[in-house]
Amino acid sequence: MLPKTLLSRGAVLAALDLSLPSWTAQRSVSSVTIPPPACMLRPLEVPNRYLFGPGPSNIPPRVLAAGGRPIIGHLHSEMYEIMNDIKKGIQYAFQTNNHMTLAMSGSGHAAMECAVFNAVEPGESVLVSVNGVWGERVAEIAERMGAKVHTMVKAPGGHFTNEEIEKALAKHKPVLFFLTHGESSAGLAHPIDGIGDLCRKYNCLFLVDSVASLGAAPLLMDQQKIDILYTGSQKALNAPPGTAPISFNDRACHKMFNRKTKPVSYLFDMTHLSNYWGNDGKPARDYHHTGPVSGFLTLRESLAILAEKGLENSWRHHKEVAEYLWKGLEDLGLKLFIKDKDLRLPSVTTIAIPDGYEWKELLAYMIKHHQLEMTGGLGPSIGMVMRVGLMGYNCSTYNADKALAALADALKHCPKRKA
Repeated sequence: MLPKTLLSRGAVLAALDLSLPSWTAQRSVSSVTIPPPACMLRPLEVPNRYLFGPGPSNIPPRVLAAGGRPIIGHLHSEMYEIMNDIKKGIQYAFQTNNHMTLAMSGSGHAAMECAVFNAVEPGESVLVSVNGVWGERVAEIAERMGAKVHTMVKAPGGHFTNEEIEKALAKHKPVLFFLTHGESSAGLAHPIDGIGDLCRKYNCLFLVDSVASLGAAPLLMDQQKIDILYTGSQKALNAPPGTAPISFNDRACHKMFNRKTKPVSYLFDMTHLSNYWGNDGKPARDYHHTGPVSGFLTLRESLAILAEKGLENSWRHHKEVAEYLWKGLEDLGLKLFIKDKDLRLPSVTTIAIPDGYEWKELLAYMIKHHQLEMTGGLGPSIGMVMRVGLMGYNCSTYNADKALAALADALKHCPKRKA
């Protein structure tokens, strides 16, 4: 039996009218004027496709499973251990001993902006090689933050000789020189050897974009004297989009940690990010931002797969599959956009648009009838090429045959107009 005091309190409360005034209830109900969208009341549906474009690529089950692991706090000790694993995995993939190695919370563009924002101050000279869309992007980023931007420009598929680069370095005296190693918009793997030496000769940092090439084509950060190197997670590394490995050597660190002005971005400020990743030597890591926990789990697993396979084996495998694809494309009567085999990007092959065909119709046919994605050009290469990407988990002769069969079928059934 309940105590008498509780019974008496209950009686008092029952006697009170605790209902909201009518005007309050009406205001509460009428404050929601936007109904739940019908699309949010339906189950999520995602098609199952062969992603044979320039990225993202299909993801191995092991990496997908890592993304489904329980969420833990971004400042938990277990998370720090995973981040430390990621750093070591990136050091192996980049072939570097750089302590200032980490992964950006964002796509390859985040790493691109981080590199420029930290290494360059307003008014400083920057030299950008432009032979596709990525050089264009870096030039615009540097211009937006106030740098004096100078460009070396060639048509998509063109590459720069070391003599041309040295001449531009001597003329413009930049603090930073940018080059894309894997120019995915044109399918070019740019030679790197000797450029790092030239940048040191002219007291300039060497920044390289390897988003489309890392793990698929040979690249050695320390040996080739690259000062800043970045990549993306969603191509040959085979993780979902959203994380971007980046590394700075001592030369780059000296420049960016002795600035006169703060970087224009707080999120990408390496003073904070170096602490967040445990790279600044301080005993404690302070809160900077909430990192993509699931993204870090999948990146860690993708780097583990690369370490197990071995870099040299990965390079060799991508080259062998690419050469198999190239021969199959030529057997179909198609022309490869990059003529020199040694300059072709193994991960992304570019096909010159066949005469008489509308490239958008070919791509649409393959999506509709084969559930297979290829893409057109990007930036300055739009209307010039179609792009086939076989990288990481998708890199196999089996998938090359699938791509070739889909192309053959599209060429057969899509209308061919007079050239």
